[in-house]
Amino acid sequence: MKSALRLLLSLCLVLPALSRAADPAPAAKPEGTDAKPVPAAARPPSPVGNSEDEAGDVSEVDKDALGPLRERIRPVSGHMFLKKGRFEFSPSATVTIRDAFFKKYIFGATLTYHPMETLGVSLRAGYALNSVAGSAQICSFTEGTDGSQRGCRAPSKSELNGSAPGQLTLMGGADLQWAPIYGKLSLLAEKFVHFDMYGIVGASVVQYQGPYFRTENDSTPLDVVSKSYLTGGGNVGVGLRFFFNRWMTLRTEVRDLIYVEKGREPTPHYLRNQLMFELGVSFFFPTAHPES
Repeated sequence: MKSALRLLLSLCLVLPALSRAADPAPAAKPEGTDAKPVPAAARPPSPVGNSEDEAGDVSEVDKDALGPLRERIRPVSGHMFLKKGRFEFSPSATVTIRDAFFKKYIFGATLTYHPMETLGVSLRAGYALNSVAGSAQICSFTEGTDGSQRGCRAPSKSELNGSAPGQLTLMGGADLQWAPIYGKLSLLAEKFVHFDMYGIVGASVVQYQGPYFRTENDSTPLDVVSKSYLTGGGNVGVGLRFFFNRWMTLRTEVRDLIYVEKGREPTPHYLRNQLMFELGVSFFFPTAHPES
């Protein structure tokens, strides 16, 4: 019991002494002088460098370097070419794609009115010239000494007249245009071309040459093998305009013309999907923007 009391008393004396030894001693002031804090401006630069100064220098360099670029490369903040309240007249040439029998070259024009900047209503018309497609062939089988033989050759236009689908002559229709995308393309360094991209959907009227069906009271000559038919259809597509100036553009379109043709047995009707690529030049009237 007495030994435990002696141990407790020695711990009470040793712990305060250890705590005083752990506290750091205050820094001694130089004799005869008053120590004052050194201002930040008077301190020597650190060997690594001051991050704030470096950031300030970089910002100045960026301003000097990007200033001329901002003047040369301007963002698209508005439309250089405005369509609202203007008419667009566009003569064009069209060629059909992936033809099975007849390849068509269509010459026509489109007249569009733009009641809104992104919306247009157009009427189109075209006349088609037909030529035999390179993929068309007429194949025949002949009996030979060593069995049947197959021979294929390119057909003439008269052989396909009225018997093969896709022989268009006239086209017309009304379309609705929607142009939600406007931008510009960089061509050569500081040269830029403004453009817009639009989609089209509309109704079409198609005249084509189809098979001729003779009746008993028909006085038509027997050598007539084809006849003109009218049918309705529709078309969908996308287009691009590249603006030369404030009243003239280059226009391209890819459209799918969908319609039904008459045929011969055993296929009395054909559902046709005719892909077309169109290239035209558009003129806008009035030539100046209505706002100016």
